[in-house]
Amino acid sequence: MSENWIGRRAFLQGAASLAALGAAGIISAEAGQMDIAVPNSTGTAPPKLKLPALTCDTHQHIYDDVLFPPPVPPVEPNSTVADYRLLQKRIGVQRNIVVTPGPYATDNRVTLDAIAKFGKNARGVAVVNDKITDAELQALHKGGIRGIRFANPAPGRVTTVEMIEPLSKRINELGWHVDFNLSAEETVKNEDLLMRLPSQIIFDHMGHLPQPAGVNHPAYAVIQRLINKGRTWVKLSVTANNPPATYDQINMVAAAYLKEAPERMVWGSNWPHPSEKVKPDDSVVVDLVSNWTTNEKVRHRMFVENAEVLYGFPKSA
Repeated sequence: MSENWIGRRAFLQGAASLAALGAAGIISAEAGQMDIAVPNSTGTAPPKLKLPALTCDTHQHIYDDVLFPPPVPPVEPNSTVADYRLLQKRIGVQRNIVVTPGPYATDNRVTLDAIAKFGKNARGVAVVNDKITDAELQALHKGGIRGIRFANPAPGRVTTVEMIEPLSKRINELGWHVDFNLSAEETVKNEDLLMRLPSQIIFDHMGHLPQPAGVNHPAYAVIQRLINKGRTWVKLSVTANNPPATYDQINMVAAAYLKEAPERMVWGSNWPHPSEKVKPDDSVVVDLVSNWTTNEKVRHRMFVENAEVLYGFPKSA
């Protein structure tokens, strides 16, 4: 068999493979960029904004009702480790923080399993209550957990406001933080409690500032005062608001936070976008950052450096 035929056959096989990938929507026409369909995300194209190396997505969830059926029906379709890896490839994220979602209550196995599968570039945030033992906290730490989450704590729920301060003291010894998913009204109501917590704290979803009030809502001033104490962070993650906010309104809030305290801001995708009936295009969500700041150093802090401090990743430089 001639070398020419071998070369021609290899060419044809390669062309056929590329054609198959193109038909599957994997290869785009633009300079070989990856177009990837991702469950719980619309669109397939990558973002226009190229994320820096070691960008950390500080807020995403895993729902795996096959390996880990939740105690109550999940509000989301299955959203597995394999699914999220597709999102990582599409938007260019290398590090990620897995947050235990509400339907799992205090069962953090789905999060620990995901961290183990993602490997050294992943950490997690667990949901616990006051019944957890010190040995169980140590086991969570070994599994990559670096924070605990309170999502709308209230009497009769998995977590209550009364649990916050005692648990904050306990997890502070591990170097963890308390992650709050609170309404703006709850933030204002609990300002005194938040001010006296010993641990680092972080607000999900930009503090859920309602629109059109935005940064004029009293919760923004409360969060500013907490940031000024030197131990408070904010996740600049885009989520649905009630009433729904436009991207322009969200951009104004994120830009204000970054201007006030760039050293305390981190970024999160919020994939698989719980409770959002119409899933956003995650590449469009990434590209919103271009409206928040054009300062490359500030962007690098938000995407990379701040997450290294908060979650204990190795320093990138």
